[in-house]
Amino acid sequence: MYIKKITLENFRNYINQIIELEDGINIIYGNNAQGKTNIIESIFLCSLGKSFRTNKDKELINFENEEAKVTLEYKRSDREGVIKAELGDKKNFYINGVKQNKVSDIIGKVNVIIFTPDNIEIVKDGPQKRRKFLDMMISSLKPNYLHLLNTYNQALEQRNNYLKQIKFEGKKEEMLDIWDEQLSEFSLKIFEYRKKYIDKFSEKIDNIHKSITKSGKLEENLEIRYISNGKDKESFLEALNKSRKIDIKRGFTATGIHRDDFLIYINKRPVAIYGSQGQQRTTVLTLKLTELEIVKEEIGESPILLLDDFMSELDEKRRKSFIESIEENQVIITCTDDIENLNTKAKRIYVEARKMLILLPKEKRTRRKKWKNLNMSIMQNKYKY
Repeated sequence: MYIKKITLENFRNYINQIIELEDGINIIYGNNAQGKTNIIESIFLCSLGKSFRTNKDKELINFENEEAKVTLEYKRSDREGVIKAELGDKKNFYINGVKQNKVSDIIGKVNVIIFTPDNIEIVKDGPQKRRKFLDMMISSLKPNYLHLLNTYNQALEQRNNYLKQIKFEGKKEEMLDIWDEQLSEFSLKIFEYRKKYIDKFSEKIDNIHKSITKSGKLEENLEIRYISNGKDKESFLEALNKSRKIDIKRGFTATGIHRDDFLIYINKRPVAIYGSQGQQRTTVLTLKLTELEIVKEEIGESPILLLDDFMSELDEKRRKSFIESIEENQVIITCTDDIENLNTKAKRIYVEARKMLILLPKEKRTRRKKWKNLNMSIMQNKYKY
């Protein structure tokens, strides 16, 4: 699968821009604050229905305009398609011109995996970051999982509101049984999804880690463990009953599937606590490469990789090794400097504040001066800073 073309209209700093991509490595480079990450963000928006940088859709619209559009043309092994996102008072999505009823309807049409320097938070920060990582991956493969999560969160919010009513208005405690029953049912379904994919990670993660750390002096054994306060409907219901008095006192639900976590260990020790910064970064790389393998196995073809300034986190040797491991995928890389020695066949796109230069792979170039070769397109933007 690969993305053929992206059209941006009033999206972030782009007023009217067309970007054509190669089925291979695409390097988008230029100075900071020129709009490189905005291109990655537009792809993510059309793949998962939201930004990976903000929860406010208004921030995606150029500040001089009221509406924005992103059109993404893609090709899979069995079909081609067009996804269009419209941002304004409401957010709407279209597939091949047909308006979709729900955001989840577009999920799974274009499978992407994103690498950013912030990914280290998955290892270092609290459970929320790890749940988000896991939930996002599962949602991209199983759109009904996203609906399940939303349904659970709605029931959770209702329970929390009623807890406050019990505390401040003296409402009957027995009414909590309704929400406890619902939450237990949803929790079991979410648990089964999460457990299934954590088991897949567990099967693959150690071998993948060894393949990228084989030059290390000491062998590192990596393992992943899922942490939940239940494993069936009865245990989830029991946990809610046990915490009821505390929940009423606090005014929110302190236990449940929304508190789940998974931890990663190197040689039986938590990498978040005992791992060096290098080990933590390598662990994140392993985690994302394992995600890549799982998604590829699930959908039967290679997903698209979005590397937003991720290569700066790796030394040259690891960069080359990493690129070799993902050469079957379409890869879209953003960076501040052109990594010419990374791959001579890559398509290079140089981004400046008021222009975008497309430089095709070396074998397609002529002997003309580097920035005046044939096949180079110069596309003007009319936006202002």
